[in-house]
Amino acid sequence: MPASTSLEKAPQPLAAAPGDAAILARTPDDKAMLRAAVELTRDLGEARPAIFWPDMLASAFTGYAALAGAILATNALLAAACGVLSALAFYRALLFIHELSHIHRNALPGFRFVWNLLVGIPMLTPSFMYEGVHPLHHARTRYGTVEDPEYLPLALMKPWSLPVFLLTALLLPVALLVRSAVLVPLGAVIPPLRRLVWARASALAINPSFQRRPPEGDFARMVFWQEAGASAWAWFLLGWSSAHGWRPLLIGIAVIAMGAVLNQARTLVAHLWENEGETMTVTGQYLDSVNVPPPGWLTVLWAPVGLRYHALHHLLPSVPYHALGEAHRRLTAELGTGSTYTRSSYAGLFPLLGRLVRSTMTAR
Repeated sequence: MPASTSLEKAPQPLAAAPGDAAILARTPDDKAMLRAAVELTRDLGEARPAIFWPDMLASAFTGYAALAGAILATNALLAAACGVLSALAFYRALLFIHELSHIHRNALPGFRFVWNLLVGIPMLTPSFMYEGVHPLHHARTRYGTVEDPEYLPLALMKPWSLPVFLLTALLLPVALLVRSAVLVPLGAVIPPLRRLVWARASALAINPSFQRRPPEGDFARMVFWQEAGASAWAWFLLGWSSAHGWRPLLIGIAVIAMGAVLNQARTLVAHLWENEGETMTVTGQYLDSVNVPPPGWLTVLWAPVGLRYHALHHLLPSVPYHALGEAHRRLTAELGTGSTYTRSSYAGLFPLLGRLVRSTMTAR
């Protein structure tokens, strides 16, 4: 995964050292920072269609065009280059699922439907797999606890847990295919299986103890149609491949697997993962999260759609991705480089991975 500490330089962190999990969890709230975060960004909360639509559509169509190149190319090097480009483009397109879990349902008319049609269903990852799940990660009393679907104390686990965590992403495309082609249709006639699949295999979560509650109302109806679309697409892929050859599907699986591994690596450095299940203050949650601000330009490849400002996003979850850079500039100018705010800024992917590895080596 491309990253370079020499190209991605940012203020070095002053956060708690690895192993200071209890201190981090009980960090008193920096009320000045929290107040500034709200007051300085009041005008940045609108999701702008002129940015969302072109970005998502260009990412999706680039992914499809490059995937076609990877399938049709006769030169191995060209096919590989197209595959990498397709993986990066689809990865960016797919991460709009994160924005869909935050923006108001009426903010971008038609965006959710088109995204699911072009990206979510073809990748067998409809938006319901994150909507209703990701907000739990932002809940004040859930973050970093056993009730958080997106948190594990990775920094306090054994070193072997990190490569296992990373490499399981390689299995994701096949697992999604089996889910939509086999488990969901069987669940339609076997209610206990349907309940199990929903509770344990219908959310983009990393906490193995997380069980999802049954959907209700309008959300349940949306889930039904998205599940039906994903299952129909999975059966089409299998049927077409059995009749015309498996090479295109296998290349597609490899491309999606590359994006999944990249996302898993990003997840490894999205937080410091040092909380042991305690309820944390808002400032403690912020300091357990990570910003990788400019000037590093490679970050836009491995943390696109605003995810380079992940700590800031935890302060301001309703601010859309395209406004986070401006919010970061305002807060840095207002609070100064020695403030609590800048303590969540790190230099890049490799320094964060190194910190995480060192933490696992000293864990109890």
